[in-house]
Amino acid sequence: MECAGKGSGTRCLGPARKRCGRCGAVSYCSASHQISHWKVHREECERLEQQMKNLDLLNDFPFTFSQESTVQISEKQESRCSFLRKRGIHQVGLWVCECRCGASVTSFGNSRLESDTWNLSNILCPCRGPSSPIAKALCSWKDYYEWRCIPLQSPVSLLLHWPLTVYHAIQLAGLGSLTSEISKLCIHYLGPEKELLQLAVFGELRALFPGVFVQIELIGPAVPHHRDGDKIDLHCYAHCIEQDCDCRFRNENTSCSIGHTSSAVTLQLHRGYYHDRFLDISKDSLPHLVIAPNAGIAAYASWLSTIELIKEINVPAVFSDYCEEACNLAACCINAVTNQPPRLPIQLNPFRQPMVVEDSPLHLPCYSNCFLFAM
Repeated sequence: MECAGKGSGTRCLGPARKRCGRCGAVSYCSASHQISHWKVHREECERLEQQMKNLDLLNDFPFTFSQESTVQISEKQESRCSFLRKRGIHQVGLWVCECRCGASVTSFGNSRLESDTWNLSNILCPCRGPSSPIAKALCSWKDYYEWRCIPLQSPVSLLLHWPLTVYHAIQLAGLGSLTSEISKLCIHYLGPEKELLQLAVFGELRALFPGVFVQIELIGPAVPHHRDGDKIDLHCYAHCIEQDCDCRFRNENTSCSIGHTSSAVTLQLHRGYYHDRFLDISKDSLPHLVIAPNAGIAAYASWLSTIELIKEINVPAVFSDYCEEACNLAACCINAVTNQPPRLPIQLNPFRQPMVVEDSPLHLPCYSNCFLFAM
């Protein structure tokens, strides 16, 4: 845990072991740093106190590994690396960037998808289409696992939080019924980073929106220069590790590739900021939805121009972040630009990644895509 008063003028005197007596969410290296930081912390202290009361709710997942992936990692009894290693998925396939020693987005350089394999048995992953259509809207990881007939010991939710968050955002934006009436769904996806090494998981949108052509434009500065404009058609689901599973034969005949147009899910990569690339991307039509996972709006000034653009085009926009406080700060930034409160209030994402972020700056657990709100 880093001292909350770090950088306030004097050097830290040691480890941050002195927690705020009121909220308990932040720590300090010394009483002097705590006192000097109070003028900043007093604005957030009461909010963080309320958020600490929801700690058990943040860690509440239905999986058999939930204690290991939440509390034990938070308390450093386990790590992301050890969790993945126990399951034989450390540093392989789609999992390569899920721990500190994993690949970075800068390694995203092959002309094809970097990986389209779960490195799990077919019992543990959705390598084929669903056995039945969705009877009613999915509202939790338990709903999804039951629908896809996946046992709760499977770790695939650690990657599927990307497409499931897109699915949930569409429901929150009131577009769920629209998907049964249209043949094409256009989504502008802002600021992809790790997702660029896990693109095959978006093939699951084929199951979530059957009969709908899903087009996702991924726009952000993390897209490498040489991949700007690349188009990736997902004709298949990420496959399992079984050599004789029929998902492999289907994937060989209808492979995930660049340049085809018959797939149900198409991804196109664009390097740059949304407000700079929007006119190029939206020549023909506006998106149905803008989504910005783990946006970090308060941390990057470049978001201001993008927020102004989203207000101007008047399209539903859903943002997520790692913790509730980050969403609070983001909502304040958006309000300063639009003079409007969030269209949808800050709320817990039922499809957040069920593995805690290591070394969070707060004593609150942080999760990828943890909270959502909309403008």
